[in-house]
Amino acid sequence: MTSAAPGAVRVPPDLFASFCDDAAVFPPGEMPLADAVPAHLRHVAAAHAPLVGPLVVPRARLSELAALTAGYGPGTLDLAVTVPSPEEAARAPASVRALPAARLRFLEVAVPEDVPAAEVVPRLTATLAEAPDHARVTVYVEVPRDERRAELIASLATSPYLAKFRTGGVRAELYPDERELARSVLLAVRAKVPFKATAGLHHAVRNTDPRTLFEQHGHLNLLAATGAALDGADEEDIVAILAERDAATVAGLVGALSPEVRKTFRSFGTCSLTGPVSELAALDLLGPDLTKDLL
Repeated sequence: MTSAAPGAVRVPPDLFASFCDDAAVFPPGEMPLADAVPAHLRHVAAAHAPLVGPLVVPRARLSELAALTAGYGPGTLDLAVTVPSPEEAARAPASVRALPAARLRFLEVAVPEDVPAAEVVPRLTATLAEAPDHARVTVYVEVPRDERRAELIASLATSPYLAKFRTGGVRAELYPDERELARSVLLAVRAKVPFKATAGLHHAVRNTDPRTLFEQHGHLNLLAATGAALDGADEEDIVAILAERDAATVAGLVGALSPEVRKTFRSFGTCSLTGPVSELAALDLLGPDLTKDLL
């Protein structure tokens, strides 16, 4: 998965393609949807557009988009829609179909506490059978941070669904430590289950938030850790990469990655697209033309 590039960071242009999902309406940003839609459209028209993924919206808020997108052309807005359970999944495609300007690209399904791991995929499959156009949608299942994790990832390996890992939140206990996240990455890589990450990845490199004092994972640490896992690294090596706080070291690891790593680590949700893009540029990982436009 990696190729050495001694003395220089040489990043393939597609390593960060559609890497940053726009989760501006979620905490801690909580941008009003009326502001988030035009802001997202400015991002997809900007120089950094190749890095921008879909706008992430809860299904319960899709009705608000009708008035906000009334003047836009068909398929203007790519969406990732979150739902709170497998049983809610079938409603999302129909809700988006009622919005001519929107296009459903991704569905992100949470797993309630009372749903056994063995039932998640069958329930989701049965539910989505009611939505005949769901085949064009990539479906992520949020993997619980409990004893169901390994069994659910194993079941995803024999399904068309991908995994979603929660990497933070508004409370310290919502952040998995390096070992927990390393084990999730290794389970997914060994089962050949692609994944996305969500929440808490506010910076490129591992850090301590100066306001909350939360220990936060870096999205580049996670990308480098995924590449290492694909190369056969063990748990201790993955833990060390996730814990690395030196930006130059992390940038060097990422600069040696093949774009193939993105077939496994698909994207991450961020409440501020400006921050991740600016940090990637500052680390000289986006190429001279884009870096010049951003800095």
